[in-house]
Amino acid sequence: MEKITPENVPAKVRVSMVTSKGEIVIELNGKAAPITVANFLRYVDSGKLTGSEFWRATGYSGTGFIQATMRGPTFPPIKHEPTSKTGLSHTSGAISMSRFDPGTATADFVMCVGDNTSMDAGREGSDDKLGYAAFGRVVKGMSVVRAIMNGKISKAKAKPGQWEGQMLDEPVKIIEAKRID
Repeated sequence: MEKITPENVPAKVRVSMVTSKGEIVIELNGKAAPITVANFLRYVDSGKLTGSEFWRATGYSGTGFIQATMRGPTFPPIKHEPTSKTGLSHTSGAISMSRFDPGTATADFVMCVGDNTSMDAGREGSDDKLGYAAFGRVVKGMSVVRAIMNGKISKAKAKPGQWEGQMLDEPVKIIEAKRID
């Protein structure tokens, strides 16, 4: 398989994630967010998404997100692709890279349940107002995403100030992840 780079990333590509709760299929937008999609596909193609897990779920009144981390050592951080440049938005079903500061995203990602447009660039969702890098959306399996978000939360798993009330009691395994296009 040819190594994916931002220069040769497909305009659209689908990835299947079979989880312990069911299948989620995402469609990645390589045309709008080539750096972020190439990064995500690098993790998928190297097998680092298979065996990973969704470990965090946060939401209020049916709106929120779930978070997963790729397995094993991470690849180098990528340049930030804000929604103000990509034209994408954190609407229901969006997949987005997690980060601390711009340019620090590596292997964590979230899937939105309901509209989370406060995560878009220019909004109050981040101190730097650059938001997060949405790069695709769930096209099949939103019921699985919602089931993960509604999982039992463990108070014991979070240290005070670190995702209190957001740690899944039983993380949801990603049994297999692969490109399906």
